[in-house]
This record gives sequence, structure tokens and C-alpha cells, in this order.
Amino acid sequence: MRSWRPTDVQSLFRHPIFELERHQLAAGEERREALVLTAPHWINVVPLLADGRVLLIRQWRFGIQAPTLEIPGGMVDPGEDPERAARRELEEETGYRARKIRRLGVTHPNPAFLSNELSTWLASDLEAPPAGREVYGVEGEEIRVETVALTAIPGLIASGEITHSLVVAAFYLLGLGAADGPSRGPHTEPR
Repeated sequence: MRSWRPTDVQSLFRHPIFELERHQLAAGEERREALVLTAPHWINVVPLLADGRVLLIRQWRFGIQAPTLEIPGGMVDPGEDPERAARRELEEETGYRARKIRRLGVTHPNPAFLSNELSTWLASDLEAPPAGREVYGVEGEEIRVETVALTAIPGLIASGEITHSLVVAAFYLLGLGAADGPSRGPHTEPR
């Protein structure tokens, strides 16, 4: 398989959550063009309560104009370690803090046009938020925290209640038992 190397990269649009680039590529004498969205490293967190329930969040997603049932997640801030980002996102979106956290694995959300990676974390030994706190999220997010038995997750995926592909992948990694070992598959450092 040929390795396509960029000969020129042009920024077409820049936003805090991604940059759209036009890449001129070469493989030997052959040339082609590709559009690439460069984005920061993302994280997802599977927060597991001691009684076997999972903390989920329900929030409005503008892309599909509907609410989704998900796990906490978000972007790694510049200079931030992915584990720290996982802890931060968990607390921002649910109010809970993890005493234990372990990386389940790393995936590429859509390598056809996205440059980034997503690391998925298992958070356990959770510390509940202070009483009376009910609104979660930052910068305009409206998040409702829900709990579901971990054993109910496959049914929620099969029924279409959980449709976010990155959340489905997170539960797949959890099901593999990846928490007991290193990340599966290739891993590169976040950009």
C-alpha cells in the first residue's frame, strides 16, 4: 500500500473545535487532494458506580437536532493530559469525581477525514457531587444525568436508545475487558 504524503497544506477554516485543511498529496508520481479536519484529542469516560450502574448523560445534539444518551466526554485542552481531561469532563458533566481511572483504549473517530484520536477511560470508586447540584455542563451545555445498570447497556444500544458511535465503541472496549491491559491497536501521541 502506498503512503500518501502531504506536499502542501492549506487552512480553509479555523474554529476552536477543529480546523479544515486542504491537503495536496503525493504517492510517487501520483497526486491527489484531500480535505482533513484537524481536531484535538477527544476523551470518553465510562463512569461505573459501585452498585453496577453507569452514569449517563442526556443532552441536545445540534448535528441531529435531537437529544442523545451518552457517556461524559469532550476535548483535551491544549497542554492537558488525556487522563486529566477525562477527570475534568466527568466532573463537569456529572458532578462526580473518580478516585480510580484507567484507560480502556484508543480509537480513531473517523480516519477518512479526521486527524484526531479518542481515548476511552473507565472511572470507578466515584465520589458523588454535593447535594443540591442539578445542572451540569459548561458553555451552554444542557445536560441531564441518568443512571442505568451496566447490564442494560446492550439493550439500549440494540433498541436505538444509544446511537452515538463513539459511545457504542466505548462500551465495546469495556466489554473486551481492555481495562485489564494496555490499549489495543496503534497509538500515537495527541496532536
